[in-house]
Amino acid sequence: MFEPRAAQALRGWLVGLALGLVLLLGWGAAPAWAYDNPDLLPDHPTPVIDLAKILTDNQRAALEAEIDDFEAVSGWKLRVLTQYDRTPGLAVKDFWGLDERSLLLIADERGGNLLNFNVGDALFALMPRTYWVELQTRFGNQYYVRDHGQDAAILDSLHTVKGCLEIGGCQVVPGLPQEQWLLTLATSILGGLIVGFAAYPRKPEHSVEWAWVLLLSPLWVILFGVFGVAPIITRTSDLLPLVRNGLGFVGAIAVAYLIAQNTIGKTRLKEGDQG
Repeated sequence: MFEPRAAQALRGWLVGLALGLVLLLGWGAAPAWAYDNPDLLPDHPTPVIDLAKILTDNQRAALEAEIDDFEAVSGWKLRVLTQYDRTPGLAVKDFWGLDERSLLLIADERGGNLLNFNVGDALFALMPRTYWVELQTRFGNQYYVRDHGQDAAILDSLHTVKGCLEIGGCQVVPGLPQEQWLLTLATSILGGLIVGFAAYPRKPEHSVEWAWVLLLSPLWVILFGVFGVAPIITRTSDLLPLVRNGLGFVGAIAVAYLIAQNTIGKTRLKEGDQG
């Protein structure tokens, strides 16, 4: 059983992922603001417009300097807009000159997820649409925001994007949060249970039913390999999660094998002897 906190985090990640998948179906690179209100724009150039007052003065000043320096070095244009009951809408497009090399992070707590991203076409060439969905669900879900704060959600997601741009792009969001690892562990254990159940002997002369293990291999390989191992090796170089998932997989095989052998297996062998 998972601890209550971990279970809540896992539920939040799954809810966020479902929301992200919905957004993915209709996501386009073009911004979609409802109206144009230039009166809310500052009277001086700045890469950060904090209408919701999420950032402190020091955070905002540091972020502005960081974004300006990054743009001068890399040419990528990162912009941040926080809003609540007021939004400049389409006016930010002209104010910032958003183009294909631009990323606009919009933080608005009125939705189910704090973060939204308007992504330029050139960024999609380095980080696919699934990357932005995962980025949103990891840092913008209500549990991450509750535990770390809205300011951290904005800064952490932006730093993640910067890190990926500095290495030439990412296919997935780097790092393995605990709730995602718990999901990989659960699928690894489930895959092991399937292997163990498939392997219990059906005939007295057999110790392992390899034919059944191979027959069910598409299922347990997907659970353990695709969902249990691949998300780890693509996001982190840490071996500990892999070792834990491997132990969970092997342990589940042993448990399922012994239980099946001493319940269903014994019954079937007795019926075979009587026949």
